[in-house]
Amino acid sequence: MATATAVAGVVAFSSLLQPGSAKAAPATAGRQPDPAATAPGTAGVAFPVRCGPVKAVVKQKAEGDLDGDGRPETVAVVHCDAPMGTPPDGVYVLTQGMQDKHPRVVATLVDPKDRTTVTDFAVRYGAVTATLLGYSTSDVPSCCPDVKTPAKWQWNGSAFIRSTPAGSHSV
Repeated sequence: MATATAVAGVVAFSSLLQPGSAKAAPATAGRQPDPAATAPGTAGVAFPVRCGPVKAVVKQKAEGDLDGDGRPETVAVVHCDAPMGTPPDGVYVLTQGMQDKHPRVVATLVDPKDRTTVTDFAVRYGAVTATLLGYSTSDVPSCCPDVKTPAKWQWNGSAFIRSTPAGSHSV
């Protein structure tokens, strides 16, 4: 009987003591994201693509923190607004420091001179991924790319390094 009374007392007393509210650990081991940080826009950026009489247009863009500094970058797929055909794409990384008035291009991941078209474009987990459609020879018509290559770019602390994801192959 004494044991039952003691156990009942411990249970009753423990119900009065509750642990403090739990706090989740940070998702990353690096710097904490700046909640006020916004990715740079693409309007007014002078992309390093030569379009002659037509203008450069942003086909796609994605945002994410690529260098782990807590501030997001913008990655833009850009091509010339050609009236016909399939103009090649360029892929550019934009950044904008807190003191900068305008975003700037800090890296070219795909140069339009490479004659590739970008599909399946995304920024995930600090990396840029895309599928590049290109040509096996200069004899292949621009309408019909015959090479499909997955690519991934990741910042290594001083440059974006391109790799081909495991299990990928060209057509």
